[in-house]
Amino acid sequence: MKHYQYFLQLLTLAVFLTVAGCRSTAPATKPVETTDIKSSKTQQQAKESAKSKPEATNPEVSKGYSRGLAHRLILWAPNRVLDVFDIMRVRLRFGFGLGLGARATKYVAAYAGSYTTIYAGLPGPRCRRMPRSPVGLESYNGAKASVVDLTVDGGIGPDYSPTEFGASFQLILLGIDVGVDPFEVVDFAGGIMLWDPRQDDL
Repeated sequence: MKHYQYFLQLLTLAVFLTVAGCRSTAPATKPVETTDIKSSKTQQQAKESAKSKPEATNPEVSKGYSRGLAHRLILWAPNRVLDVFDIMRVRLRFGFGLGLGARATKYVAAYAGSYTTIYAGLPGPRCRRMPRSPVGLESYNGAKASVVDLTVDGGIGPDYSPTEFGASFQLILLGIDVGVDPFEVVDFAGGIMLWDPRQDDL
């Protein structure tokens, strides 16, 4: 009889320990699985919302730079006038300095000198949407040989086009800068058919 009672006690203890062990381990794994599922769903929803809203990640769309057919037709005439002015650079410079330069695209170019002057005339290729002023300040100091550029312009340099041909000099108080950009002729011809290869239309 005693052996039977001991056997029942041991069986009861084993069942109790088994049940207690299951209760203590089950909650530890369940929240982890739930959290992982929730986080993965949250990440998936974020990706889908980003794809459905391209304007939030595309600065060209969010800033309103998209130009439709109506926009290009309305500004067709002003853009063609600007394209004509972009073809040539004819600037007179007034101010102190000495300098001499020549260029046949940015790969065959040379300059040496220093000047800070006032300029007036055709400013040359824009290479941007906004037109350049026909009158302003210009500064160009240092030396350049092909792609090796050691010049400093303080943000008011001549801004030559990479496809421009021309020459310039500054002698004491008077200077001149002339140039022509063949690619601007292509840009003008393309603009007539609403094609803007230089991407400088308003």
